[in-house]
Amino acid sequence: GQYHSLWVKRDGSLWTVGFNYYGQLGNGVFSQVGPYIGTNQPQQILASGVASVAAGWNHSLFLKSDGSLWAMGLNGSGQLGNGVYYGTNQPQHIITTNPVTAIAAGYQHSLLVKNDGSLWAMGDNTYGQLGAGAFAKTNRPVLAVTNTVTAIAAGYQHSLFLKNDGSLWGMGLNTSGQLGDGTFINTNRPEMIVASNVTAIAAGQFHSLFLKRDGSLWAMGLNNVGQLGDGTFNNTNRPEMIVSNNVVAVAGGQNHSLFVKRDGSLWVMGDNTFGQFGDGTYNPTNRPKPSVGFIVDFNHVAIQRLTGGAVRLIYEGLVGTNYALDRSLGLQPVNWKPQLTNIAGANSLCLFTNAPNAASNNFWRVRSVP
Repeated sequence: GQYHSLWVKRDGSLWTVGFNYYGQLGNGVFSQVGPYIGTNQPQQILASGVASVAAGWNHSLFLKSDGSLWAMGLNGSGQLGNGVYYGTNQPQHIITTNPVTAIAAGYQHSLLVKNDGSLWAMGDNTYGQLGAGAFAKTNRPVLAVTNTVTAIAAGYQHSLFLKNDGSLWGMGLNTSGQLGDGTFINTNRPEMIVASNVTAIAAGQFHSLFLKRDGSLWAMGLNNVGQLGDGTFNNTNRPEMIVSNNVVAVAGGQNHSLFVKRDGSLWVMGDNTFGQFGDGTYNPTNRPKPSVGFIVDFNHVAIQRLTGGAVRLIYEGLVGTNYALDRSLGLQPVNWKPQLTNIAGANSLCLFTNAPNAASNNFWRVRSVP
């Protein structure tokens, strides 16, 4: 969310932490005073039965394992979908019939998919983000798409969804090109952006991300701090490919983006003012950069398998420093043989690619050289 977090444990229990001015934690209070205006310790809200969660600006949604939808927090635009415009500090039951299978929460709007593939929306609709053909807000879920919807994502004031044919659709605010339709015009009706082969979507504040079946990562929209990862700071209203393959998951924050590659590595781009990359720096980047789970704690060295039997070593060093890659076939005794040298670029990364000898043990080291 904006300043709060939700998660579900393996036992189905729901936990919340953070800002609670509007009751978005669902713990029965409105924490409007005190040093944290909420809590900095996890609180259990439900002991079991929760299947998934979504955190909006100042409201929260969750699904139970029976497909029922629940909500709490700010409701000034009707984003909870409970028929009123005042909030609640306790989970409130919103939908029971036609089990809900997916949820997403934006700035002050919410999206849900029912088990028949229909897409429903509620809350703020200033820019048409509900996709129902109007610009009026609503405090009850309204039908936007009748069937075949499989995935949803809610940005600040725009919405994305996938159909079962792999097509990508969007609606709402488009002033930064976040819908990717080649214009900067808002729309209150869903419009198709990509016809096929899309497998996953994510919506940031004013930018959008999606994956194709071939593992490629695509992005569009605001790029003022490099959140698209294309090496520029230029906005785009058309999808552009950022990574050509091996991407399996994606997420969008306010002004930063995350994605995971097939090897389990986590990559980041965009704003890092508050350390949202988790890489130990506060440095932004307009190119994808490895983060937690890829660059290891010790010596910041990681390895990536490539096609054809080669491997790539990635080392995070000091910009402009010259580094050497050495290899040894064994450590008893050690016999380091220089392979190549490389200079860490503007993103502090040093890339070495080599083909190891599969018939013997291989040991590698990276060291700085004059």
